[in-house]
Amino acid sequence: MNENPAALIPELALVAGAVLGLLLGAWLPRQRQWVVRVLAATACVVGLAATVVAMRSAPETVFGDSFVVDTATNAVRFIVLAATLLALCLSIDTVDSQHRETEFYVLVQLGALGTIMLVGAADLLLLVAAYLLASLPLYALAGFAKDSPGTEAALKYYLMGVLFGVLMLTGITVLYGAGGATEYATLARTLPVASHAAVAVGVIGVLAGLLFKIGGVPVHFWVPDVTEGATTPVAAFVTTVPKIGGLAAIYRLVAEALPAVSVDWPLLVAILAAGSMTLGNLAAFFQDNVRRLLGYSTISQVGYLLMAVAVAIRSDLALPTLLFYLAAYAVTNLGAFAVVAELPHAPRITDYRGLARRHPGLAAVLVVCLLGLVGTPPTAVFLGKLGVFAASIDGDLAWLAILAVINTVASLFYYLRWIAPTFLAAPDSEGNMLVPAGLWSAVAAYTAGTASLVLGVAGGLAISLGAGSLLP
Repeated sequence: MNENPAALIPELALVAGAVLGLLLGAWLPRQRQWVVRVLAATACVVGLAATVVAMRSAPETVFGDSFVVDTATNAVRFIVLAATLLALCLSIDTVDSQHRETEFYVLVQLGALGTIMLVGAADLLLLVAAYLLASLPLYALAGFAKDSPGTEAALKYYLMGVLFGVLMLTGITVLYGAGGATEYATLARTLPVASHAAVAVGVIGVLAGLLFKIGGVPVHFWVPDVTEGATTPVAAFVTTVPKIGGLAAIYRLVAEALPAVSVDWPLLVAILAAGSMTLGNLAAFFQDNVRRLLGYSTISQVGYLLMAVAVAIRSDLALPTLLFYLAAYAVTNLGAFAVVAELPHAPRITDYRGLARRHPGLAAVLVVCLLGLVGTPPTAVFLGKLGVFAASIDGDLAWLAILAVINTVASLFYYLRWIAPTFLAAPDSEGNMLVPAGLWSAVAAYTAGTASLVLGVAGGLAISLGAGSLLP
């Protein structure tokens, strides 16, 4: 077996950070559990450094060809680890010196580890193991506050996760029976000649589990409840990081294991993309709670991201645009949640009245992130959406690109419903709604907002230079 632990340094760093953090937390007093936070951040930094080094190496498969280290894996590693650092930063004001602070950081690292394993998995058995590792810690995080909304959210999240986990296992079992293997490379050769009905059942079962992980239609029901019921740092992490690995895992599955099967999975994914973006936007129109609005917003973003998956074998633009969009979505979504975390006493849209006057920096970040989620230049999501629209047209799904443009224009309405009150004068009696939580959530907000702009500007310059180099 081609064992090479050196190829898994980012993953091993997270394992070490989680295990050592749990051991340290058992002995440290409550006031010194920040050491575990520093250890978790160090694990992420070590993983980022190892990922940068791995990006310069040739792609490889390790441990019996079950885990792939290639461009997609390294890109997701970088995005997940950077997003985890941001999530740790915006959580400090909430969990600092709490008696279960250590558990929070350990669960976050394990969830990030499972997310990375999802995208590197090239075997159905490793895929389901990664699914469980990316799910169980998040169930605990959803109920971390141990209050009524959090407990309800965790219960719904867990029950739906168990249901679709079983469906995923059923799908894997059927695909194994039909294809005689669990490795993607072998399935790509055996599934095209297997029973059409068995392949269809297996594909739908596996996709059901991964759709639950990313919060796509029709298994999206948990997203708004968890986003509203969990603490803001948990909601930020759960609605951002698992989606990165889940979407990349779906891409690898369909591109490497199912490219020639009889099931018309591109049409199926396209329909799921259309349903996710449309339902997410329509439901967000009527939301007044800012976290619930962001929950439905993430569902709509999944729809746009699935567009790249739908043309995975039809367009060369699919993978690079998907990876860039994932990075853009991560920093932009986390930036919006960081502003919400910094203003914990403002749960409603109307509570943000006067934000531009009292906290102009936070108002600027909120405007950048919300308009970024719409896809407004020069933010990073604009380039991401532009890329997936181009990939869809290149992959003969022009109708999906047209629907996505319509949804993008429609989404501007509910984002503006949130932006507009920030520039209105707030009555004196409502001034206490905008009391900031502390320093670290603001740092995360400014960092994420800046990253969204930098990615957008840098990406735009890269595209312009690339286009210029093609001119005679």
